[in-house]
Amino acid sequence: MTSRLQSFETEVLTQEENLAGLAALNRELIAKAEAIDSIQRVVLDMDSTEVPVYGEQEQSAYNGHFESTCYHPLLLFNREGDCLAAKLRPGNVHSAAGWEELLLPEIERQQEQDKEVAVRADAAFAKPELYGALEEREVKYAIRLPANDNLQRNIAELLTRPVGRPSYRRVVRYKSFLYQTASWNRARRVVAKVEFHFGELFPRVGFIVTNLTAASRAVVRFSNKRGTAEQWIKEGKQAVALTRLSCHRFRANEVRLWLSLIAYNLGNLWRRLTLPKSIGNWSLTSLQQRLVKTGGRLIKHARYYWLLLAESHLTRRLFADMLRKVRALPAPTG
Repeated sequence: MTSRLQSFETEVLTQEENLAGLAALNRELIAKAEAIDSIQRVVLDMDSTEVPVYGEQEQSAYNGHFESTCYHPLLLFNREGDCLAAKLRPGNVHSAAGWEELLLPEIERQQEQDKEVAVRADAAFAKPELYGALEEREVKYAIRLPANDNLQRNIAELLTRPVGRPSYRRVVRYKSFLYQTASWNRARRVVAKVEFHFGELFPRVGFIVTNLTAASRAVVRFSNKRGTAEQWIKEGKQAVALTRLSCHRFRANEVRLWLSLIAYNLGNLWRRLTLPKSIGNWSLTSLQQRLVKTGGRLIKHARYYWLLLAESHLTRRLFADMLRKVRALPAPTG
């Protein structure tokens, strides 16, 4: 049985049409949730991550930033934590390599549904071609910008420590200004945030390039929420073995990545659409441990699989509530 599953995973699913089918299956799954949510403003978070390898996997390579031999996949999330698209890449590529392949089709898909789109990313994605593509499509964005001497000169007056006894509370200053580098075709808005912390000699400084018109504080608050994408990636690694890319062939590891992401999305949709809000926001690991792994058994019978769970008040109540919500969900249109 195990050998058949391995053959299906490494031989059948690695065929070009089947690999594309996994990506399409994942996107159709998210589309059903989108039909239920009917949100008019979509926020997309793009990030990359390290997946260490310990063998001779095809296209794995040493990455100096992570200081490991790894793959370097690129992932695209919405603000609800659903992984919309992914791309497995060699370990030594730049963090932003292939961004257009993931981001632009998703923007087009959302805009075809008359939805407003906004994009967040860290400083690795601070590329003029990305800004231009988003502006051409009238997409709002807030992207971290690496600091340099010219940016520092624009906020010189903010870098002076406040006069008097240092405050135990952090002191935060903001500034918004127009900025243009030699590689940009026009000036763009940059928002700077300067924080003074008690006991620290130098302030913490961050820059964001954006086409948002909101106040500087609001732009920074919006950009900072991008950090949730890192938490979702961490959940995927812990809960659904996102890092289990141990096949020799690169294509087989692509299949494993997609299978893990589909499992992650199923768990995330289960959590956010049907889990009772009264029990709080569980992590996917907690969902596994409390509802599935604790006293649970998976039994194959004829053509069906039966999931048997240990009897408990918590399990019985949660599953009853979740099944009731599933039955109440409206059918997606189209």
